[in-house]
Amino acid sequence: MEPVSSPLTTHVLDTASGLPAQGLCLRLSRLEDHGQQWTELRKSYTDPDGRCPGLLPPGQMKAGTYKLSFNTEGYWKKRGQESFYPYVEVVFTITDETHKFHVPLLLSPWSYTTYRGS
Repeated sequence: MEPVSSPLTTHVLDTASGLPAQGLCLRLSRLEDHGQQWTELRKSYTDPDGRCPGLLPPGQMKAGTYKLSFNTEGYWKKRGQESFYPYVEVVFTITDETHKFHVPLLLSPWSYTTYRGS
C-alpha cells in the first residue's frame, strides 16, 4: 500500500543550472485571526529532486489563504551566487479542501515564475 500523498505540494527548479533546487528552505503559513495573522504550519527543505514531500499532511488542509515563503537568498548564497530577490512569497487561496494543489517555482538569481500546477 502506497503512503497517502500531501494535498499540497511544491517543486522548485533552478533554471540557471537546469537542475532541481535542492536544500532550499521554505515555510508554509496560513492566514488566521480574520486575516490579521500568519500562522506557520511547517518549515522544511526541498529534497534532491527540488520537492518537499509531506508539506501538508492529509486532513490538515482547510479552506483559507496560504503562503509559501522560499528563502531564495540563502539558496543562492550557498552556491556563491549573488541574487536580486532575498525571498519569494507565493500567496494563494484554497476554496475546496478536497482538491490537490501543486505550487511550482521556477527560480533564477534574477527572476522567478510560479503557477498552479497539477
